[in-house]
Amino acid sequence: MTLLELTVVILVLLTLISVLFIGANAWKNGSDRVLCILNLQSVQKGVRSYSNLSGHNPGETVSGLQSEIIGLGRYVEVMPECPGHGNYSTTGDLIPPLGSLYLGCSLATTGAHEPSNVEEW
Repeated sequence: MTLLELTVVILVLLTLISVLFIGANAWKNGSDRVLCILNLQSVQKGVRSYSNLSGHNPGETVSGLQSEIIGLGRYVEVMPECPGHGNYSTTGDLIPPLGSLYLGCSLATTGAHEPSNVEEW
């Protein structure tokens, strides 16, 4: 085996490893996005369940809404954390209208972590 052949083999291996890292990073970002959307969905379903069982309508203000939904023994056990290191914000004490989310991710403005359709949540 000559030095030239050895150099070519090393270059091919380095290229394959770099492609692997790029693919792994894209997979990680995609999985972070999916987990974030699942967090948003679970909190949204908790808000809808609370409003349905308590007789509140979308658009109403309920004092202490977050503590009614998130906590031990509530609809969502703990306040979720964004896996992509974004920050979640709520609409406060307002039950969001249909088609709007109660919990939003700060990474939604970058195009990531944003569900395409929330009408059925």
